Amino acid sequence: MPMRPSDVSEGAFERRAVALLTGRPIEAVTDKPELDEGGEHFVGPDDWIEGRAADYDAEHALDIPQLVAFLQATQPDILAALDLDNAVKRRAFLARLAGELTSRGVVDVLRKGVRHLHHRVRLYYPTPTSGNLEAARVFAANRFSVTRQVRYSRDETRRALDLVLFVNGLPVATVELKNSLTRQTWRDAVEQYKRDRDPREPLLQFGRCVVHFAVDDVEAHMCTELKGKDSWFLPFNRGWNDGAGNPPDPSGVKTDYLWRETLAKRSLANILEAYAQIVERRDERGRVVKREQIFPRYHQLDVVRRLLADVGAKGAGQSYLIQHSAGSGKSNSIAWLAHQLVGHLNGGQVAFDSIVVVTDRTNLDKQITATIKQFAQVDKVVGHADRSGDLKRLLEEGKSIIITLIHKFPLILDEIGNEHRGRRFALLIDEAHSSQGGGMAGAVNQALSTVEREEEETVEDRIVRMMEGRRLLPNASYFAFTATPKNKTLEIFGAREEDAEGVRFRPFHVYTMKQAIQERFIMDVLASYTPVRSWYRLASTVEEDPEYDARKAMKKLRAYVEGHDHAIRKKAEIMIDHFHDHVLARRLVGGKARALVATGGIERAIAYFHAFNDYLAERKSPWKAIVAFSGEHENRGVKVTEASLNGFPANKIEAMVRTDPYRFLIVADKFLTGYDEPLLHTMYVDKPLSGVKAVQTLSRLNRAHPQKSGTFVLDFMNETETIVAAFAPYYRTTVLSGETDPNRLNDLERRLEEAQVFTQADVDLVVERFLSGADRGALDPLLDACAAAYGRLDEDGQIAFKGDAKAFVRTYGFLAMIMPAGQPAWEKLATFLNLLIPKLPAPREEDLAAGVLDAVDMDSYRAEVEAAMAITLADADGPVEPVTVGGGGERPDPQIERLSVIIEEFNAQFANLDWTDADRVRRMIDEELPAAAAADSAFRNARENMDRDTARLEFDAAFRRAMNARMGDEMTLYKVFMDNPAFRGWLLERAFDKVYFESRPGL
Repeated sequence: MPMRPSDVSEGAFERRAVALLTGRPIEAVTDKPELDEGGEHFVGPDDWIEGRAADYDAEHALDIPQLVAFLQATQPDILAALDLDNAVKRRAFLARLAGELTSRGVVDVLRKGVRHLHHRVRLYYPTPTSGNLEAARVFAANRFSVTRQVRYSRDETRRALDLVLFVNGLPVATVELKNSLTRQTWRDAVEQYKRDRDPREPLLQFGRCVVHFAVDDVEAHMCTELKGKDSWFLPFNRGWNDGAGNPPDPSGVKTDYLWRETLAKRSLANILEAYAQIVERRDERGRVVKREQIFPRYHQLDVVRRLLADVGAKGAGQSYLIQHSAGSGKSNSIAWLAHQLVGHLNGGQVAFDSIVVVTDRTNLDKQITATIKQFAQVDKVVGHADRSGDLKRLLEEGKSIIITLIHKFPLILDEIGNEHRGRRFALLIDEAHSSQGGGMAGAVNQALSTVEREEEETVEDRIVRMMEGRRLLPNASYFAFTATPKNKTLEIFGAREEDAEGVRFRPFHVYTMKQAIQERFIMDVLASYTPVRSWYRLASTVEEDPEYDARKAMKKLRAYVEGHDHAIRKKAEIMIDHFHDHVLARRLVGGKARALVATGGIERAIAYFHAFNDYLAERKSPWKAIVAFSGEHENRGVKVTEASLNGFPANKIEAMVRTDPYRFLIVADKFLTGYDEPLLHTMYVDKPLSGVKAVQTLSRLNRAHPQKSGTFVLDFMNETETIVAAFAPYYRTTVLSGETDPNRLNDLERRLEEAQVFTQADVDLVVERFLSGADRGALDPLLDACAAAYGRLDEDGQIAFKGDAKAFVRTYGFLAMIMPAGQPAWEKLATFLNLLIPKLPAPREEDLAAGVLDAVDMDSYRAEVEAAMAITLADADGPVEPVTVGGGGERPDPQIERLSVIIEEFNAQFANLDWTDADRVRRMIDEELPAAAAADSAFRNARENMDRDTARLEFDAAFRRAMNARMGDEMTLYKVFMDNPAFRGWLLERAFDKVYFESRPGL
């Protein structure tokens, strides 16, 4: 018998999808579904029915036989009253239903039904709760049907869709299938939707279907609103190797998850009931300006479902860290999770009494309210804690979801009564890196603690209660969402892993920057990054040659030249010319591109605002700038605010940026985190950036837009290596490579005791009086005596003691949250130090660089735009180091130099150098070599645990190793370093000061 080759046609792929949905063998799915009986005899309770293409009514976009069968099974009296056998009544009902679908959308019609004449017709029964047999019966009567080759078009073309999915005869999704083995992919399916699928057809109109899928055997993509060639398809893939795509499926093809999981009957029911919705955007007058169909991305659906499953299994008292890239839709994920946690069960009991959403973004408050509005009566479910006393009142009223802004939370927590400490809470923390600090988290925990207060409470009892109040609580679960988890965030909320190699902390769920970029859900803000090098010379304006502290003078001079009116004007010209010539001229983002100017402070932002206005007027440009900053500031002799400079209220800035003629947003710190504007295409950076701040700032550009194909960064201030180092830990999964060592607290405690500023008796007495509510008159004499002992230390001793005290308080506040058992002695000491530190005066420091700016003037300035580059990040998990327990501190000895020497060194660094490649040499001296030596483990250990002299020895050795490694890159520099002791000593001293003192904890 001859062997038959595998059928790899598109038809076979189509039959496979139907078979997986209906639970039928693939061979039972025929090539001509319109001739079979629909396959209902194969259907199990969780399987789909195969519908017949001949039953589709193109005029009304309905499968009428499936609709009638549903009504017959669930509402026979209503069906009889509708009398659909009567042609006139049938047309009236179908027209009414089609009209409601068009105006309200299929999701709302399924959830709420329709009213026709005096009848209320239900069109869907929701998923039953456990044990409700009648609800289970009517849910099982819902008819989920999949129909192949649906001829949807009403004209002579008779075009057909590969698959249409119906619920009770109402279409909810369409699918175009392609097969890579026949040389077609999902991209061809997307083009087919854009080119051949007329969005004016009833089936394809906005809201009539929830989603449209373009699928092949490798990837799936989705679109929620067809707009012809402007249709925007987004990936709906599981992700692979922390990036785009799908993993191999050992039991099938890579996209089988779509049929087996996402579109399985109960899964799709859950999506229709709890996720899908039409969101209305309104203007300031309340008018609807935009309607948007929402369907969850795969990672959003996956994280919410995984969290709900874990809560169902474990209940309260857990911690979850969700690392989702900026711009990946965290607001919707948080909103969907908050809604579904209400009433969610653990062991047959409700897992949480209340869900508290803590955020620092007002737009998330609006987003959650809008989302929940689709599912419940908002007033009965959601409360907004806007002022002191609100949280207590809302808890007493039994509100299920309480939304509060982070800066209002401390006041609200003070009002919570003890009776709430026995309740169970879910704390959803938005952007956990900025909301989880020890003080804030401690306040949250103490307010929600289950520890009961006894009538007669000893000092020790109160210490234990305070200590446990800071620890993560057994009656609360923490759901921390962030794109850039820091080491503290990972150690507090991450999942702990331990093996022979040590301890690590990982996020519970990840949607990486790598995957988001590869899926083009966000833009790669490093793909077109252009440094700008500034060149300037200074000249002395005084005849004498005064002396200054060289280190401080250099910093002042750098700030002076970068903030000089002449420099700002030149940089403003570069920015404006670039935007006109390279952004607007190419009609990027459909000609609607905006630019953000990130400046180094409010004074500089205002200076840029005036420089922009002046040069835009000179260019006769039609565009304008907006400036954003906080508070009121004096400029040019008058008090100014955002409103006085912009000519409109500050709360309208976000809206005005989207309107012409405004194309430039100039900011100090505002709008550099949490600002979501897809029209932002270009950023001009004139402020130092590093670490998480660099990621957050540049990520303002990453929001996707259908007409946005890329971004552009012009950076006047930062080195490329600094930006790479900032982004690298967050490109893939961020992993904490160890845990904080509590023994460091013992070391700090020993050093504090050796300073003899206080005794244990001082600690005991101050803490006892403080916890007993003693008057200041009983506390201050004890603290003042300790402060006097501190004053008798020499200057270095004072710096070391105060640094150690701050490090102890900061580190204990963190460790107390995560230690399995408390340490009352540490709690006492931390309480005591918190009271003592404000009493310790900062050592007086004479500014030995005062007046240097009055003695110099700018001799020349130019800025040179370098070639644009694509910054590539390492494709590996991003490890971060555990929290370092620093301490002590030293003040660097002033380096007194004459003004002429300072100017000569400054110009040597920032004007043209006599090297073959001055730029490269400057980067090596200023950035690469110090950074390489600073990363050396032997130096890091010496800096944290040993004295300055030992640290200097280790640094010199590390620097030499770094120089040897770069010998081939710049032989001239290497030769001068090795042959010229004066140059070598100057470079080592300069690099050590830069690394050592800038890395020490602040005093």
